[in-house]
Amino acid sequence: MSANPNSTDKPGRVSAAIVYLTIVFLLMPLLAIVPVSFTGARYLSMPKGNWSLRHYEALFTNPVWLDSIKLSLGIALGSAAISTMLAVMFGLGLWYVRNRFSTMLAALVFLPMVMPPVVSAIILYFFETSLIDIAPWIGFDSIGGVILAHVVVATPFALVTFMVSLSQIDRRIDMAARGLGASLWQSIFWIILPNARFGIISAAFFAFILSWEEISVTLFITSFNVVTLPRQMWNGMRDNIDPAIAAISVILISLTVLGILGRDLWRWQRGRVAKPA
Repeated sequence: MSANPNSTDKPGRVSAAIVYLTIVFLLMPLLAIVPVSFTGARYLSMPKGNWSLRHYEALFTNPVWLDSIKLSLGIALGSAAISTMLAVMFGLGLWYVRNRFSTMLAALVFLPMVMPPVVSAIILYFFETSLIDIAPWIGFDSIGGVILAHVVVATPFALVTFMVSLSQIDRRIDMAARGLGASLWQSIFWIILPNARFGIISAAFFAFILSWEEISVTLFITSFNVVTLPRQMWNGMRDNIDPAIAAISVILISLTVLGILGRDLWRWQRGRVAKPA
């Protein structure tokens, strides 16, 4: 049966309406936090004529929130850098060497991805508590320990992102480079990695976001010395329901939306440049 020449791939009005209604339904709980962040009360509540920016001001003046934001930023940057480096090295190894052990090694690396977060948190807790006397800088309730745990959690996701980018590279360009006299390292740094640069950037961004928002594992491996932003938000919800949590939530949602819009704008711009005249 031949395809209808008048048909298009665009959804109909009913389908589009269902999609938009679903998006609005999913976004309503997120949008509800916006007016709460402007309340003038000391507890989470809708503003009743007393709109205020006091809780946004607290994020930049209260040393507790400032320290947690700086700490989370540093941990996320360190975790993203290490996770991306490990993902790139392991991904290149799988891309170049394919034998019967490759699948087994990949399964071991992907194990934290399929394992429940609570199980990973308990394993990392016992592992890092055993390191307190041997290497306290990566032991329980230390910045190095948190970075180590976040690397374990984020590396599988960074590897998946990088491997997707590698799968789109034609292996013949590596063979051509090697045939023209390039060494293995020259082929990697001059041919493969430049062609996979967007996958590397995406892997680093993904690892950064995972580390920045990680809470389940962090709760198990920290106590009083290391208080990241998600843990500080957890403490605020558990102890006194600080409205500053609503303010930081609005900021994080806004940054996420801006990031998505920026990515879409960049892809749209690339599409226009690549589109033939």
